[in-house]
Amino acid sequence: MEERIQYLTEWLQVKAKEAGADGLLVGISGGIDSAVVSYLIKRAFPNQSLGVILPIDQGVEDQTDALTLVEGADLDYVGIELTDAYETTYSTIKNRLNVKGDWNDEKSQLGGANLQARLRMSTLYAVGNNYNYLVVGTDNAAEDYTGYFTKYGDGGVDLVPLINLRKEEVREMAKVLGVPDSIIHKKPSAELWEGQTDEEELGMSYDTIDAYLRGETIDPEDERNLKERHEKTAHKRQIPAGPDKFKGA
Repeated sequence: MEERIQYLTEWLQVKAKEAGADGLLVGISGGIDSAVVSYLIKRAFPNQSLGVILPIDQGVEDQTDALTLVEGADLDYVGIELTDAYETTYSTIKNRLNVKGDWNDEKSQLGGANLQARLRMSTLYAVGNNYNYLVVGTDNAAEDYTGYFTKYGDGGVDLVPLINLRKEEVREMAKVLGVPDSIIHKKPSAELWEGQTDEEELGMSYDTIDAYLRGETIDPEDERNLKERHEKTAHKRQIPAGPDKFKGA
């Protein structure tokens, strides 16, 4: 695992150099994936790496896991509260669609969660532009396969160093890097809404997904659900689709 960490550290350095970037930043949720990325970018750029904490409906001071993480990684950070920006944007959208008679309340919870993710993405790029840093994502192999990320939200990044790591490998890497135990054993959550957990949303455990990605036999229904989710989210893993070049007269 130490060799893999060194490989990813050097890869981050190379990709930043190729892009003409001065450093790297990551949005910090306080979960294990953003923790591992935080430690990796700190290794790659000890003096030019940044963690960005972006709470909505809470204060920066309330992000105890995220603050524990940046302290443990000795990572420079900035906290930017996005509550007002989110509420203004979402209420404007809702009001205009209500006037039009097209507001769909059944889809409002997920729509609001996705807007939060995309607002955070825009903020990360604005901060990155200020420093000339690349934005580093936190998606792992399980999230990539299932499409468990918001398109142009947390999926809108420059680099994804964990993309080939199963969740179990992320945990192993976290231990080697020295990530605090409280974060390693925290129940995975994209924090889409109060009480939300990844595994509840996915309908199965990360252990099951990891087993499938290792090529092992899993429950047939879980396998069917995984394959369906993979197919339905294929668009998230591709560049925007366009038609073939018109060959008419």
